[in-house]
Amino acid sequence: MISQQIRAIAPEQDPLRMGMGWTEEDLSKPQIMVESTFGDSHPGSAHLLELVEDVVRTVAQAGGKAARYFATDICDGMAQGHDGMNYSLVSRDMIAGMIELHAGATPFDGGVFISSCDKAVPAHLMGIGRVNMPSILVTGGVMDAGPDLLTLEQIGIYAAQCARGEITEEKLQWYKQHACPSCGACSFMGTASTMQVMGEALGLMLPGTALLPATSEALRDAAVRAGRQVMTLAAMNLRPRDIVTPESFENAVMVHAAISGSTNSLLHIPAIAREFGIELDAEMFDRLHRGAHYLLDIRPAGRWPAQYFTYAGGVPRVMEQIKHVLHLDVMTVTGKTLGENLEDLKRSGFYDRSDETCRRLGLSWQDVIRPYGDALGKDGAIAILKGNLAPDGAVIKHTACPKEMFTAVLRARPFDCEEDALNAVLRHDIQAGDAVFIRYEGPKGSGMPEMFYTSEAISSDPQLGRSIALITDGRFSGASTGPSIGHVSPEAAEGGPIALVEEDDLILIDIPARRLEIVGVQGERKTPQEMEQILAVRRAQWHKRPSRYHHGVLKWFSDRAGSPMKGGSME
Repeated sequence: MISQQIRAIAPEQDPLRMGMGWTEEDLSKPQIMVESTFGDSHPGSAHLLELVEDVVRTVAQAGGKAARYFATDICDGMAQGHDGMNYSLVSRDMIAGMIELHAGATPFDGGVFISSCDKAVPAHLMGIGRVNMPSILVTGGVMDAGPDLLTLEQIGIYAAQCARGEITEEKLQWYKQHACPSCGACSFMGTASTMQVMGEALGLMLPGTALLPATSEALRDAAVRAGRQVMTLAAMNLRPRDIVTPESFENAVMVHAAISGSTNSLLHIPAIAREFGIELDAEMFDRLHRGAHYLLDIRPAGRWPAQYFTYAGGVPRVMEQIKHVLHLDVMTVTGKTLGENLEDLKRSGFYDRSDETCRRLGLSWQDVIRPYGDALGKDGAIAILKGNLAPDGAVIKHTACPKEMFTAVLRARPFDCEEDALNAVLRHDIQAGDAVFIRYEGPKGSGMPEMFYTSEAISSDPQLGRSIALITDGRFSGASTGPSIGHVSPEAAEGGPIALVEEDDLILIDIPARRLEIVGVQGERKTPQEMEQILAVRRAQWHKRPSRYHHGVLKWFSDRAGSPMKGGSME
């Protein structure tokens, strides 16, 4: 094994390890890195140390020696409303870099990676692909819902209602004090939950272990089983790049369509694929989502908190419903194919146990995960829009968009930062028929923060939520709903057309035709040729803005970040 090869050429390694309590016998065992985002940073990571210890103990019982490594993630929820959100996306690349540093400086024979949330799970998947040692992912599950199934994504709506005087400050405080009753990822199909599902869909997790309730014994059992399985993977020398193929990513995108996953997956999945030596583009998402059946009745687009996803059978149940469109011959960390895993689950009573859980709650699994023939929708969840406003593409989660906004011509109201746009919405300066632009918020502009508060202020307004659009080169929370179009590329900081939009330009949104166009000026329609000439004049007058950042990781990231449509990762 690689650990023993390194011992032979690095004589200092043995005494240094013995200095932290390793025995002479430990030195010759298979060595496993247990990397987690444990820390008191947020509920998705605060409980991970007990899973780390479960893995460490199980590895020892299986004849190996584990070493604990940590690179704590940050929380998008805690970073909301201030410049802390600008650090969110860059944290993904930094954590992946720390995994490379940890595994590269001291090579191990295998790794178990433990994380829960928005940037941590994609960072771990990126790191797994980059270091390419036998690895398995364990995710930290999902938090319980609060009273009356209260979940965190509702807080933004209640805060906007309070700001407009529609509910009292006391009522808002009650919601805030009861929305997060336990550790785990937030209990809706936001980015954290989506990326846990993607880890399993890619074949890098044990079947049925994504989005387990964080307070359950089933999660502790998943960590124990992962500790045993990583020893098997190390003995087999079965590496992530032997497992994950282009077909694995196609499976993940089909599952993404079935669950109406977060739009942020279009940042993370291409970035993960690059670490596996696979190039994906946004068109693949659009192609695979077209005609895909959307099955999951989970918030924010559906009725139930995310913990109900596991009760109904989780990723395996979804895969059973869309099995005819999946590549069942792909390899997984079990050492078996996806098809073999699904058959093993049937024989093990996995679905019987799920059905019994649902019965205790007064539900059937079909109330949460629709059968393929009774889908909630039949055109996936994501659309890639293109046109003279977004030559490289933009993203909309059309399952969260009112049908009346699928085709619309709106008046442009451009803002160069989120704060100005949010204030305009709260002051009621935004009217029905407006297209609110928030620009210079892409990866190079400001680190690509979420436009969560503005999107929530719009979607919580009964009139605005069905009559205007929010368009940005930034991104949205996985909890966002309404007519929200993000990742507009090229971004404004690169001189993309979004930087050229002026007040009262006419903006065409056509989701069925996948179009996003500037079609008029000062409220007057123009021909495509006329618009091309007008934009050429504006482009000649546009001046690149100085970078917002002059030192530190945000400067590093903004100088090197790629296009949002290619994952926004550092190049």
